[in-house]
Amino acid sequence: MSGHSKWHSIKHKKAAQDAKRGKMFTKIIGELVVAARIGGGEPDTNPRLRKAIADAKGVNMPADNIKRAIMKGTGQLEGTTYEEFSYEGYGAGGVAILVETLSDNKNRTVSEVRHIFTKNGGNMGESGCVAWMFNRKGYIVVEKAKASEDKLLDLILEAGAEDLREDGSNYEIITAPDDFEAVVNALQENNIEIAASNLGYIPQNYVKLEGKQAQQLLRLMEELEDHDDVQDVWANFDIDEEEIAEYSN
Repeated sequence: MSGHSKWHSIKHKKAAQDAKRGKMFTKIIGELVVAARIGGGEPDTNPRLRKAIADAKGVNMPADNIKRAIMKGTGQLEGTTYEEFSYEGYGAGGVAILVETLSDNKNRTVSEVRHIFTKNGGNMGESGCVAWMFNRKGYIVVEKAKASEDKLLDLILEAGAEDLREDGSNYEIITAPDDFEAVVNALQENNIEIAASNLGYIPQNYVKLEGKQAQQLLRLMEELEDHDDVQDVWANFDIDEEEIAEYSN
């Protein structure tokens, strides 16, 4: 088992803690601004904005903060200009890593992201060096204790999901990007708790790590995800749940 879902569910829980000290608010505000700038300020016609608003509400962001961020994105209020940049590289054991950022200063961001790679035994590569190893998909994690496999499978396939995978103590649900929202809504309407969900990049294959290399890779992932400009990090590591839990504790 890749332990991928374990890492994402831990990250999801950590977001609530980060929100208490404002760190997660900064990341979500950037996403609200960019989503509104690209697709307009009406969530009914802008799926990316709907997801950003749902994320904001999930960490109890005040409604006024959400409104102001959207107005900055649509140009109704002045604000910071964020741009999207993606970086690619390798971690311990040759694990492929894809980093999505929002930044108001590309030079600062690329320098700091490169430093995080280097200090944790990785290295940044050229654009396109690892992107081909990933597919753009919707990704949802549900703990096995929250739903039976048969019920979950019937529900998500009817809602349009592509696949249901077992990953240790979790199920991973994979969707096409356009079907992601419908599957999330179906789970919520049936009171099935979601441990983590995102539109992101799913690896086509995985690299097995253990021991020192596993710990080094997890340290790299954590430092990247903690960076203020980093929105998401995707990687094709295969690390046992027990090692991930040990690192997180």
